[in-house]
Amino acid sequence: MNLLDFVISPAYAQAAGQPQGGLGMSLLFPILLLGVMYFLMIRPQMKRQKEHRAMLEKLAKGDEVLTNGGIAGTVTDIGENFITVEIADNVRIRVQKGAIANVLPKGTLKSA
Repeated sequence: MNLLDFVISPAYAQAAGQPQGGLGMSLLFPILLLGVMYFLMIRPQMKRQKEHRAMLEKLAKGDEVLTNGGIAGTVTDIGENFITVEIADNVRIRVQKGAIANVLPKGTLKSA
């Protein structure tokens, strides 16, 4: 026994072969981890995407919307990829459909 053995414990080789518990136990943890990730991360994100897509499909002229940039306005024209939003009298901007964050209740902009 060396003096160094008191400070650092010696490492011993382990017998070669399969890990303890067999192949089934070694695959159980990654499969369980993937299942937890699916239910906590992937599934809720897919649900949000589906709701956002449905909101964009229901969009119509006259709807009051809020963009991702925080600009609020009224929809005046709807194209296939772009939407024209009137943010003030005779001030219109074109934004991508995906940039619409929320559809506001009617009359929200007039009360502000």
